[in-house]
Amino acid sequence: MAVDTPKYVIGVDFGSDSVRALVVDARTGEELADDVAAYKRWGQGLYCDPAANQFRQHPLDYLEGLEECITGALAQLGPDAGAYVVGIGIDTTGSTPGPVDKNGTPLALLDEFKDNPNAMFVLWKDHTAVAEADEINRLAKSWGGPDYTKYEGGIYSSEWFWAKILHILREDPAVRAAAYSWVEICDWLPAVLTGTEDPKAMKRSRCAAGHKAMWHEEWGGLPSEEFLVQLDPLLAGLRERLYQETYTSDQRAGDLTSEWAAKLGLPAGIPVAVGAFDAHMGAVGGGITANTLVKIMGTSTCDVMVGSYEELAEKTVAGICGQVDGSVIPGMIGLEAGQSSFGDVYAWFRNVLSWPIEAIGPEIGLTPEQQASIRAKILERLTEAAAQVDPNETTVLALDWLNGRRTPDADQKLKGALIGLTLGTDAPRIFRALVEATAFGARAIVERFRDEGLQIDQVIAQGGIPGKNEFVMQVSADVLGMPIKVVRSSQATALGAAMFAAVAAGLFPDIHGAQKAMSSGYAKEYQPRPELKEHYDRLYREYQTVGSLLADALRRL
Repeated sequence: MAVDTPKYVIGVDFGSDSVRALVVDARTGEELADDVAAYKRWGQGLYCDPAANQFRQHPLDYLEGLEECITGALAQLGPDAGAYVVGIGIDTTGSTPGPVDKNGTPLALLDEFKDNPNAMFVLWKDHTAVAEADEINRLAKSWGGPDYTKYEGGIYSSEWFWAKILHILREDPAVRAAAYSWVEICDWLPAVLTGTEDPKAMKRSRCAAGHKAMWHEEWGGLPSEEFLVQLDPLLAGLRERLYQETYTSDQRAGDLTSEWAAKLGLPAGIPVAVGAFDAHMGAVGGGITANTLVKIMGTSTCDVMVGSYEELAEKTVAGICGQVDGSVIPGMIGLEAGQSSFGDVYAWFRNVLSWPIEAIGPEIGLTPEQQASIRAKILERLTEAAAQVDPNETTVLALDWLNGRRTPDADQKLKGALIGLTLGTDAPRIFRALVEATAFGARAIVERFRDEGLQIDQVIAQGGIPGKNEFVMQVSADVLGMPIKVVRSSQATALGAAMFAAVAAGLFPDIHGAQKAMSSGYAKEYQPRPELKEHYDRLYREYQTVGSLLADALRRL
């Protein structure tokens, strides 16, 4: 590429609470500008019922946020910046599917469904489909045909595509009648930008299909019609209205339409890359290579690895979120694991401690701004105090399953626990136990990968937590007994999407070339403290023992 001609790419990262656009100079990897747009309806708590584990998002939040963050980022670079953009890449949460009509329009964009949560996108952490996931698991092992969970870690989750679809079809006859097909948001958003309306013509993500929808070439794509109808006759015919082929994210989903080019201030016709899930593109942005575990640490975690065809040709890793050809780096097998709650665990405890502020604050004259300021400082003070607690002098042990367990061995019926409480237990000790529990959950994933014969030479961390909370990162390194490198870029997920945009635009021959040119490197490395190894080895064994003893009771509660 000509060195004197700017070549910008945009990575768009759709998270749980907001969407971020990052403008990157593809020649150097310099991050030029970024902007964040919060989901307005989601921020008001609309369409969600946390007590019922229902979390739905309106497609207008995505569309409005997409326009707001891209135009906001470009505005920081001057009026002509958009002219230099040569490609767009998109990552999203997942599995987050939603129902669409024959025109590819999400039902919630139609007047008759605009306030119906069942017509919206079902966010990854929605666990309303636990019963359906159980049915899928039972049938997959007993129906006499292929075990379609084979490449999904052997256990299907309520967080995933088919379980969510079946739950909505059973619950809402009106949505069932109107839904022609279903799409993941990582497939729908590139289709919107490229003017692809027919659901069957949308280029579906290999990442989403393989990890969450049981798609695999071994059985010719999605699970068979026979299996799906046996699961529930309500699924009859849906397979044919979904997709057969899938695509890796180095390929073009299509070209940006004139309509969206005008909205965003970009050239019409530039390529939009095939979408994928945030963790997978984030792992690429963080510099993933073979024998590397990349941890994307935020409200939950996603743990991602890649392996060669030779290494994994005859091997299936039990209890993870799938292994899929090309889901992370084309030409390699991508493996995903993770924890259903990580930062959410800390936020839960903050919210518990905040109850008196909200309940009594107005009575004693605290303004809403003062209440918000106190809430914002709680985690900061807890972290400082918990770091001062001698880990050998606290009796508290926690289980981190406050939002169920994603891996190893998905089980969304599990719940969290605190044990070992005494009259001397205070908030910092409880918080320390919660941080240690999330680290123990991370260690369980590492040990499962190793038990299955995978080699882990290094751990790379990125996301909201690694750049903000040194205490959490140090405890994680101590518990894992491994150094943890923190990615320099605070926007590694969007950076990964930008790398795929650069490849789709033809600026690099493959994603390896984009990584080499655009990676940000590492800002810090946490070393495990040898003096705590024996302590955390012992406490981790207690975590496993207590988890095994309490699991049945926690499922029943």
